[in-house]
Amino acid sequence: MPAFRPLLAAIAALIASAAQADINIGISLPLTGPASGLGIPMKNYIALWPQSIAGEKLNVIVLDDATDPTNGVKNAKRFVSEDKVDIIMGSAATPVAIAMADVAAESGTVQLAFSPAQLPAGRDYWTFRLPQSNAVMAHAMVEHMKSHGVKSVGFLGYTDAYGEGWLKDFSAVADKAGIKVIAAERFARSDTSVTAQALKLATANPDAMLIVASGSGAAMPEKAVVERGYKGKIYQTHAAATRDLMRIGGKDVEGTYVVSGPAVIAEQLPDSHPSKKLAIDFVQKYEKAYGAGSRNQFAGHAYDTVIVLEKVLPVALKKAKPGTKEFRAALRDAIENMGRTVFSHGVMNWTKEDHWGFTNETGVMLKVVNADWKVE
Repeated sequence: MPAFRPLLAAIAALIASAAQADINIGISLPLTGPASGLGIPMKNYIALWPQSIAGEKLNVIVLDDATDPTNGVKNAKRFVSEDKVDIIMGSAATPVAIAMADVAAESGTVQLAFSPAQLPAGRDYWTFRLPQSNAVMAHAMVEHMKSHGVKSVGFLGYTDAYGEGWLKDFSAVADKAGIKVIAAERFARSDTSVTAQALKLATANPDAMLIVASGSGAAMPEKAVVERGYKGKIYQTHAAATRDLMRIGGKDVEGTYVVSGPAVIAEQLPDSHPSKKLAIDFVQKYEKAYGAGSRNQFAGHAYDTVIVLEKVLPVALKKAKPGTKEFRAALRDAIENMGRTVFSHGVMNWTKEDHWGFTNETGVMLKVVNADWKVE
């Protein structure tokens, strides 16, 4: 028996080494709560991810944050302390993603945020966003408003970071175009009625209404505005680019303009669009698994996450082993130096100075026509 001990020890060391090579990914998503309409489609596509990349197994841990920043922080802390993850991902809810960023920074772990999380300068050293920034999407929206003669806008949006971020970024872009926000009302994600706010905005009678909400929660405020008699143009953000808007809103959301990434309308993209091939690939894979018409803005971000991993993991693996702080740092550097990369949602180019990446050409304006999307 003693003669076999060195051999057994060597085998055990080999097994341990192989286990350490696995790449651990911790993902926090709103699978329940007001933003579940964003998190569930992402989880659906994550289930289609490859089991390994660059020859290394992916260990993917998905936890529900219930659209609650406290839960998101708890999940992130578990990821870094118990699961020893190499990458943190999430949340699809902006307030949750912002709260998780502190854990990413403190632990020196890359965070791929699944929402347009706005952070103070320098605080996003470890955070990179997969969705388009509000400013990029506001650019597409304002250009559309200009072409339709819009001069005044009413704002009805969340009280949280997503709503306030959109109000700030949209106002800045709109002001330069001579478009003014003449009335602004807010509501909480958990609110079930916005009657009072909708009445004030309808009374102000702006040329257009901008509703800032997400997933299934985007239909309720629009229905309220329509029911108060508002007849002008209505715009929604990229967090509303899901079929929940049409499913719940019904006839009240017909004619609504929604800004989106190109993945949602893959077939309608011109052949010259750089994202068309990948967008179609995303749609085909997702709808084969989950049914025709199930495509979703946020599921597209989960598809693009694989593109990121396939590009940066081989680079980081040349510098360090998974499970080490050196590997986490190498991942961050690889993402910053990833270069121009085509996603299903546009062209990404993260840099040391820019952890947002998408350019102003990214946003696509859609219109709800007969309960379906039509490119404007």
